[in-house]
Amino acid sequence: KLVELRTVTPFGMPTMLGDPQLIAEASSPAPLYHINNTKGMKQEFVVITINSTSTFSIHFYYQVHRNVILLYFEEDFTLKEIQIEVSFALTLLSLLYLFSFSERFFLRLNRNGLPKCPDKPERHCSLFVDLSSSELRKDIYITVHIIRIGRMGAGEKKNACNVQYRRPFGCAVLSIADLLAGDSKDDLILKVYMCNTESDWYQIHENIIKKLNVRYNLTGSNAGLAVSLQLFHGDIEQIRRDYTSMFTHGVSITRKLGFSNIIMPGEMRNDLYITIERGEFEKGGKSVARNVEVMMHIVDSGGQILKDFISFGSGEPPASKFHSFVLYHNNSPRWAELLKLPIPVDKFRGAHIRFEFRHCSTKEKGEKKLFGFSFVPLMQENGRTLPDGTHELIVHKCEENTNLQDSSRYLKLPFSKGILLGNNHQAIKATKESFWITSFLCSTKLTQNGDMLDLLKWRAHPDKIAGCLTKLKEIDGSEIVKFLQDTLDTLFGILDENSQKYGSKVFDSLVHIINLLQDSKFHHFKPVMDTYIESHFAGALAYRDLIKVLKWHVDRVTDMEIQEHIHEVLKAQEYIFKYIVQSRRLFSLATGGQNEEEFRCCIQELLMSIRFFLSQESKGASALSQSQAVFLCSFPAVYSELLKLFDVREVANLVHDTLGSLPTIMHVDESLQAVKLQCIGKTVESQLYTNPDSRYILLPVVLHHLHMHLQEQKDLTMCARILSNIFCFIKKNSSEKSILEEIDVIVNSLLDILLRTILEITSRPQPSGSAMHLQFQDVTGEFVSCLLSLLRQMTDRHYQQLLDRFNTKDELRDFLLQIFTVFRILIRPEMFPKDWTVMRLVANNVIITTVLYLSDALRKNFLNENFDYKIWDSYFYLAVIFINQLCLQLEMFTPSKKKKVLEKYGDMRVTMGCEIFSMWQNLGKELKKISIKIDSETNIHGGGAYKEPCCITDWRTALLKDTPTVEAYLI
Repeated sequence: KLVELRTVTPFGMPTMLGDPQLIAEASSPAPLYHINNTKGMKQEFVVITINSTSTFSIHFYYQVHRNVILLYFEEDFTLKEIQIEVSFALTLLSLLYLFSFSERFFLRLNRNGLPKCPDKPERHCSLFVDLSSSELRKDIYITVHIIRIGRMGAGEKKNACNVQYRRPFGCAVLSIADLLAGDSKDDLILKVYMCNTESDWYQIHENIIKKLNVRYNLTGSNAGLAVSLQLFHGDIEQIRRDYTSMFTHGVSITRKLGFSNIIMPGEMRNDLYITIERGEFEKGGKSVARNVEVMMHIVDSGGQILKDFISFGSGEPPASKFHSFVLYHNNSPRWAELLKLPIPVDKFRGAHIRFEFRHCSTKEKGEKKLFGFSFVPLMQENGRTLPDGTHELIVHKCEENTNLQDSSRYLKLPFSKGILLGNNHQAIKATKESFWITSFLCSTKLTQNGDMLDLLKWRAHPDKIAGCLTKLKEIDGSEIVKFLQDTLDTLFGILDENSQKYGSKVFDSLVHIINLLQDSKFHHFKPVMDTYIESHFAGALAYRDLIKVLKWHVDRVTDMEIQEHIHEVLKAQEYIFKYIVQSRRLFSLATGGQNEEEFRCCIQELLMSIRFFLSQESKGASALSQSQAVFLCSFPAVYSELLKLFDVREVANLVHDTLGSLPTIMHVDESLQAVKLQCIGKTVESQLYTNPDSRYILLPVVLHHLHMHLQEQKDLTMCARILSNIFCFIKKNSSEKSILEEIDVIVNSLLDILLRTILEITSRPQPSGSAMHLQFQDVTGEFVSCLLSLLRQMTDRHYQQLLDRFNTKDELRDFLLQIFTVFRILIRPEMFPKDWTVMRLVANNVIITTVLYLSDALRKNFLNENFDYKIWDSYFYLAVIFINQLCLQLEMFTPSKKKKVLEKYGDMRVTMGCEIFSMWQNLGKELKKISIKIDSETNIHGGGAYKEPCCITDWRTALLKDTPTVEAYLI
């Protein structure tokens, strides 16, 4: 973001103070003007020079955000010698299709080269908006067409003619592909060209792009355009906020032709684009060809000319009529002039456009003589609007003084060559002359699609209903979303009238519309459908047919070889359930809750069909597993809908049974396994899981699927995320009595596999890549945090139940060895970052608390004749390295830090030392058999390793000293 300091010359033109002084982080981009000294300067301005005394400076700023590019254009124009009035029309053109895909930015300058309306700065600059990334992947050009306004010939005397004409002057073209890619080009000059023959004016920009040099030449040696670009990030609203001064001073908005890639709900448009293409005219008794000008009006149903509904482009106010430019002595003129007609919907019906053709004389009087006209209605009798495309209109001949104000006199005549049939020939004096236009409608209220119109008017054509429902899938999505509410009303209206005959077709049409809103172009219309369901939907009986047809599809999933259609149905299940639930609610309100038991049975039968479909097993990837994956992707979204009709326990049981029906084998499609886990994750994050009653029902099936994945060491990142959510919820609601029961379930289902998972992932070699290394650390940390959270929440009762569930001493022995090993891993120096003192203290507190609980199990089960050397060795080994941890050496802490640690945790070395002494006392005669060797990998203060064994009998003396130290434990 740059600002250039400049002064103003006596003529009012800004000039640079030598090299530009740049000030970063300005609040808005300042315009860059013509400068006197450009030596050694980068391209940060745009200049076009007409001659030695006049300059035209123009600035482009490209603003990029996601799929949108905004083009900011601003200009100053000064002419001292040419003394003509000119207009500029700027558009964006795609080389791939060689057509403009933006509206025009239109600028008029007076004879002095200044804007005709200097007090309205919004006419001097414009933002080109709504450009998507798909357009940017094509070669894009900015085309500038310059039209002079004045005499027919530039060299005619001033008094030769008093009538002014629009005449071609020049064209400039700029490719922006390299500039958008970030490539810098110094002194990028665009020259202004004129075609050699005026008949080629309509395609001069194409000839320049294709470099067909023989068809154009330079308008003057000094004509050119120098361009620089500046990038901004943000959409149009963000640009308005960040660069308020640009909008404060005024800026016009130049839109993309038609709708943008994303159509927003509530967007109201009714723009008809008309391109005046070409004409074929006779000489009319003259020895030379005519100078033809087209004048266009919009006439309403009452024959009155509509005021101010013809837009030449942004930057120019709408007008009531339009005059085309004039090509000299040309009976086959090609104009290719684009206009926008923002006609209100209420004025569309009955309105028409009238084109009047005049010969422009070059004589002194400069008369414009009417010799013919054409017209085209905007709407057909059946309610369809003028179809998009090119239309060949009939040129009706008329006398110079013909009064066309009474439109009823000519509206009965045929208007298009395409509808000249039978007796219509006699109504036309001559049909050799023709006039071509191209129309394109961009409307959120009117449609050109006959199938859509037939569907919306289904009551008038009941025999067409089946065909209309079938053709709905062929209608463009933008047409459907424009009439979303009307289309939905139509579907449910048909369903109410004859569900037996059209139920399946209406269901398929509804599925098509629901999935249409999944498209990124239309997903903003999901809230529109939500609002429709809540506020406008009135199908109180629709739930019966929707459940029936949905069940019919689910029952046939396993029999179908081609699953594409059922995939569409399953993807739409969220909104199908929304309609089912809302329909049932409406029915209950209207009848006082009648047929409740019948409805519950229907839902139960539907879910039974779903459970059967989900329970089917298939090895590897298959059509069936893909359908199961599609269902699971959107199934969690159904929970909130079911909660509107059933209590949480009922819904939880339905969900539990559905998720429990999933096959447990792990050799099925891996993508299905991933989707299954994502479904479990969404379930844990759902509203249903927040209720303690439903949570207790769901927890076993959630833990079951987690256990399966952890056992196979698959999708560990997702498993860790789900576990983290479970334990976060437990921590948040630890005061609830239900939490204690949930911890019971988690301990019984998950503690063992959680310990094994931590052992497994910490024993693996760490990945070498930085990204994989960070992911490895993240997943290890999450599992460790989950384990510590679980152990912290366990009470005496939980530990007792844990120990009681082991049926044999071997099972208990394996568990104790496993947990002691995990604890040794947790107190490794590298387990936590060096500055994570609090986390180390918490981990140590959890470890010593758990060890105290497990010591009893050690004494009761592994002494005397059941003595097990390995488990006692593991226990004492853990105790020794626990005491030796650097983070527990309180003597090394500051007094304040030591005080806080002692207040919260005490000296955990003393606690562990006393436990060691107590356990040693229990060994009795086995004392002589024991010697504890400290692992050579154990570090003291981050330094060397233990090298000699030590004797347990000396630990007690060292531990009871006033200032215990690690060195005191060595012999």
